[in-house]
Amino acid sequence: MRARTPAGFVVGVLSISALFLCSAALAQEEIEAAPADSLPPLSPPTSVMISDTPNDRGFSINVTWALSSDDEAGRVTSYRIYRTSDPDTGFAFAGRVSPGDTEYRDGDAPEGELVYYRVSATDDVGAESPSETSAPTQAVPQWFNKERINVLIAVFIFVAAIVYFVVSARRGKDLFIRRLAGLDEVDNAVGRATEMGKPILYISGLSTVSDVATIAAINILGEVAKKTAEYNTRLIVPCADPIVMAVEQEVVKEAYAKVGRPDSYNEDDVFYLTRSQFAYVAGVNGIMVRQRPATILYMGMFFAESLVLAETGASVGAIQIAGTDAVTQLPFFITACDYTLIGEELYAASAYLSREPVLLGGLKGQDTLKMVIAITIILTTIVATLVAVNAIGADFMTPLLITQ
Repeated sequence: MRARTPAGFVVGVLSISALFLCSAALAQEEIEAAPADSLPPLSPPTSVMISDTPNDRGFSINVTWALSSDDEAGRVTSYRIYRTSDPDTGFAFAGRVSPGDTEYRDGDAPEGELVYYRVSATDDVGAESPSETSAPTQAVPQWFNKERINVLIAVFIFVAAIVYFVVSARRGKDLFIRRLAGLDEVDNAVGRATEMGKPILYISGLSTVSDVATIAAINILGEVAKKTAEYNTRLIVPCADPIVMAVEQEVVKEAYAKVGRPDSYNEDDVFYLTRSQFAYVAGVNGIMVRQRPATILYMGMFFAESLVLAETGASVGAIQIAGTDAVTQLPFFITACDYTLIGEELYAASAYLSREPVLLGGLKGQDTLKMVIAITIILTTIVATLVAVNAIGADFMTPLLITQ
């Protein structure tokens, strides 16, 4: 016969178990609810050092320090940096960094004024433990940024190349410039207009005189005007900007005077049309249809109107030469015009046409620097590839890649 467990014994065991579990829970709550002030205060950062940031324009100071001894334990949540010009009047907040960081660059330091710094370790409840006050220093601008010596060398090479080619051109040396078919055709286009007894239409874009493309277009207009003056061919220049009109009137007038034909200049042929984009296009298209020019030149900055102009010019049978640095409009000019100057060819056009020594020298100097840059990129790419495949040491490459 099996013995029965007394009910009182079972109740007693359950009661003891419940008391034990309650005691453990209370002990855990007491541990979790232990007051923060029972922990020792944070250890402050030490060895705070400050120095003026080198190679800058002032207003910047570097602050470094040694980590708090509590940083590795995870008690530090951030480091606060404070700045003052007088330690007796208190410190102002300058910045904050994450735990584990040992440096900070203060970019708002007063230039030429002695300043002091403190760094405080901060915990998760906002308690701070400040360091000792640093020695004073001041932010001072430097005359030279030694990290940009490569730029200085490039400038010297560029200036030397331009001076050399300008002097060579003035001495009569024939400087080679890549042939531009569109500019070679200008003489033939002017001659064709003269033989047909029709005018030449010159459009310098819709931008203002502050645009580089417009300036290039004005330079080209001067050379074209000299040729039309020599052939006694009418040159029509409708303008979309009144300031551009005034400049182009003077340029054309001077061009006619240089070739000895000042009386052939007609001020009414260089005129202001309108600033409105498509009103200007409508006016120019009307001139094309009525005057039926033998040659049309589009030089400068163009926008959505480019294809409308070029297609109308093609419909009247004109030879069309375009030039612009507006990448979005180049496809339309290439399609609808006979010749197109692409990008920087527009800027080289005035030197190409005039053969003026200063312009030629500047153009050749720019091309020389571009060649030097291209060779440098190729050589650097080769060396970097060799470093990547461990053919040569990385220490050989480091000085070549120091650029800021």
